[in-house]
Amino acid sequence: MSNGIKLGALILLCICAALASLSIGALSIPFADIVPALFGIGEANHITIVQDLRAPRTALALIIGAGLGASGAALQGYTRNALADPGILGFSATAAFGAVLALYFGVRTWRVFGFNIDMVTAAALMGAGLGALLILAVAGRRQGATTLILAGVGVGALATALTGLLMNFAPNPWALSEIVYWLMGSLRNASYDGAILCGALTIIGLGLLFLAGPNLRTLSLGEDTARSLGVSLVRVRLLLVTGTALCVGSGVAAAGAIGFIGLFIPHIIRALFGSDPARLIPLSALGGAGFLVLADTCARMLSGQGTQIYLGILTALIGAPFFIWLALRESRS
Repeated sequence: MSNGIKLGALILLCICAALASLSIGALSIPFADIVPALFGIGEANHITIVQDLRAPRTALALIIGAGLGASGAALQGYTRNALADPGILGFSATAAFGAVLALYFGVRTWRVFGFNIDMVTAAALMGAGLGALLILAVAGRRQGATTLILAGVGVGALATALTGLLMNFAPNPWALSEIVYWLMGSLRNASYDGAILCGALTIIGLGLLFLAGPNLRTLSLGEDTARSLGVSLVRVRLLLVTGTALCVGSGVAAAGAIGFIGLFIPHIIRALFGSDPARLIPLSALGGAGFLVLADTCARMLSGQGTQIYLGILTALIGAPFFIWLALRESRS
């Protein structure tokens, strides 16, 4: 099967996943009514459900999935390690710590110049940005992938420990439950404002990762060879760290912690299209977008009355066995 047919199938999968997300729910809406409802045509309840509830949730799932998938592909290309994941650089942990800090102190909104700023989202973005600066500072001038990974693991572990410390000193059970539920990851509070902000930051992050793609192809020959061919390893590292921070940080800010997508989606795409990082990054963005929409649809279908299946839990249940299988395969090779 040609790559063109595979690409068409991948795009079709994303479209079908989005249509299924808009159709499936407590009230099923026929596929034929979805597009008209998006433009305000049809039954009033269908229009309300599609426009106000499902459309922003679907859009946010597409955006976050694309960012996580592309970040995972870029990190696997940079580290030349099939087990690399966006969480390996600690951005999820630092973004989560920022959001938990806002939740701990009960600072939900802040009015500035007449505008209400969602402080949970802002704190998560600041946490991801601070994490990027710390990782670059700890890694120093050493240009190797190993140094960057060690810095990311250390910063991520520190952020996770601080998050646990805040949970340990939560002022009351309600504050603790709010933090725990947020950390599970969910799109149930999706809004157009959140989708627009997350989308803008993710597009910038994707652009930086796409720019790094051709250099990652050269880097697959080895760091010394890439340097001799004129590749600036400092520039590649800066593009990678900044792009990943924007994609992962904006996703965590909008929906909480959602893991493992950046691990197994690039593997599936690599098996279909080959291992060229320059192609793998945009294709993994497509695959991640389609998968997260399907996962969110499944989470809504599995959730019963009064019982919420959180998206982060579902993706972990899917991704953790895949991670274990990969580790076992690597250990036997």
